[in-house]
Amino acid sequence: MSYLEPKKQRNLTEKQQAFLDNLVTTDGDFKKSAELAGYSGNHYQVLKSLREEVVDLASDVLARSAPKAAFKLVQMMESDRPIPQASQKLTAAQTILDRVGVAKTDRVEVNHNATGGIFILPEKQAIDVDYEDISDRS
Repeated sequence: MSYLEPKKQRNLTEKQQAFLDNLVTTDGDFKKSAELAGYSGNHYQVLKSLREEVVDLASDVLARSAPKAAFKLVQMMESDRPIPQASQKLTAAQTILDRVGVAKTDRVEVNHNATGGIFILPEKQAIDVDYEDISDRS
């Protein structure tokens, strides 16, 4: 089974295609993937020669993981029970979604109890005061 879309593939040998397919089934283990594809010796040479395809493959794997990451975020948010390693799972899910281009929303924290700071006044305007009216009131 080929994990890369045909438009992204160049003409690969059977060994090269097997390496890429095995890369997915071995969870990214380059050495094991090379051995399963029939390569012997330096697996880094295989990786180096297929650099673009490996990057495309990684992007595809992340894109396929995005729905699971989104659902995991929702499950964590809706869960009433403690979730083991919640922080790590949350970070991983957010990272996957960020990498595949799901819009990240920055959170702004507003503290209404802050003391000090700056208060910006409106622009000064001229005011006409009738002093006779003021003196008549006294």
